[in-house]
Amino acid sequence: MPRITVNAAELHVEVGGEGVPILGLHGTPSSAVMWEPAAAELARHGRCITYDRRGFLRSPTEPAAVPVDLRDHVDDALALLDALDAVPAIVIGRSTGGLIALELAIREPRAVRALVLLEPAVFTLDDADRAWADALRHRVLDAEARDPSIVAETVIRDALGDATWNALPAALREMFAGTNDGTRAELHGAGMDLSARPRTFDAAELAALATPTLIVAATDSPEPLRRGTARLAELIPSAEFARVPGGHLIDPAGEAVLDFVDRHITGGTRAVG
Repeated sequence: MPRITVNAAELHVEVGGEGVPILGLHGTPSSAVMWEPAAAELARHGRCITYDRRGFLRSPTEPAAVPVDLRDHVDDALALLDALDAVPAIVIGRSTGGLIALELAIREPRAVRALVLLEPAVFTLDDADRAWADALRHRVLDAEARDPSIVAETVIRDALGDATWNALPAALREMFAGTNDGTRAELHGAGMDLSARPRTFDAAELAALATPTLIVAATDSPEPLRRGTARLAELIPSAEFARVPGGHLIDPAGEAVLDFVDRHITGGTRAVG
């Protein structure tokens, strides 16, 4: 698969399909590995681009775990889209990837044809959510001080529950181990969901977002994720909102997403069959 250097970071990139660009942004901790089944389906609808964000798994940085800011991730996404002649793209972000996608659409609307936010990690719209994220951050920092190799595991266990971690196949647990540096880099950067200084969004800038947007929440996610997603949908008046069964790892190629994607590719609705 291609490796593309942007902003002094060499990124592992996967591209499939043809037509309107569709960019997928994975969460933290995670990798484009987690998007492979969805990317294969999305490639039937357009030109699907996924990549390991800087510091994660197949996109290591030197020195490892150097602090990474929200601005860095947005800059990388923009540079990658430009390098692949993929502007404007339909941008789909899950969890932390949703935070990056939202910032991308606000900062560079020319680059985003349509926006899909799958329970974006935006915890600054509600005091209880902010307190939850801050407490999670400090528990992860404590884990990092004890053993940097368990940071990614700690995030998953703490945010999504021990059962979620214990249900993962051994290959996925090994994959998550390769995301420790990227996760740690965001902890010590700025603007990310678990940063000391997370990005704050005011109501006016969210209300002004003109990019067609779909926001998706899951029925069984932790309450802060569900509450924050619903609040974001309220603050973006033009956004469509969908609720799907299951937990936080919402399928980027689920029915609601594919219908939205196809409407913004063809101007029509997706045929079923």
